[in-house]
Amino acid sequence: MLALGPGLPRPAAAQGEGDWAALRDGRIVLFRHAEAPGTGDPPQFRLGDCSTQRNLSEGGRDQARRLGAAFRARGIAVGELRSSQWCRTRDTAELAFPGRLREDADFNSFFGRGDSAQEQAQTQAARATLARWRGPGVLVVVTHQVNITALTGIYPASGEGVVLQPGADGALAVVGRVRP
Repeated sequence: MLALGPGLPRPAAAQGEGDWAALRDGRIVLFRHAEAPGTGDPPQFRLGDCSTQRNLSEGGRDQARRLGAAFRARGIAVGELRSSQWCRTRDTAELAFPGRLREDADFNSFFGRGDSAQEQAQTQAARATLARWRGPGVLVVVTHQVNITALTGIYPASGEGVVLQPGADGALAVVGRVRP
């Protein structure tokens, strides 16, 4: 188990089927949205207007559905589902777990924004939300690579999840990685 704290090295956890077992009551999983071709968003990007954003490919839509199927096949109870307000994260969440989504701006992308003070404040707010989670069920968050890397030091692939265990002291520990 890897404890996360300021300034600590954060090596990636091992990938494998056994990591799905880490998803149990009171745990958290941060998923990078499913496959969406490209990087960042177009210059005319507008939140709330999916036609201006980078969106899921058909393969990404399938990947998102497989994610939900993987939870159901393993009997993993989702206590709460949150995502950023970007269309690709919302679509990933809705395709995986229909009708459960709660948007949370603390998990919005800050890729290319260039405001380190805002990035730090947003990451701290997200970390506080995660640290409070105790269940019941698993807290599933669908967000972006930059957010997951800021929170864990891990650079996840599209559709990959990083499993966290909140501690009594507010610390978060990486306990696994999962893929649909």
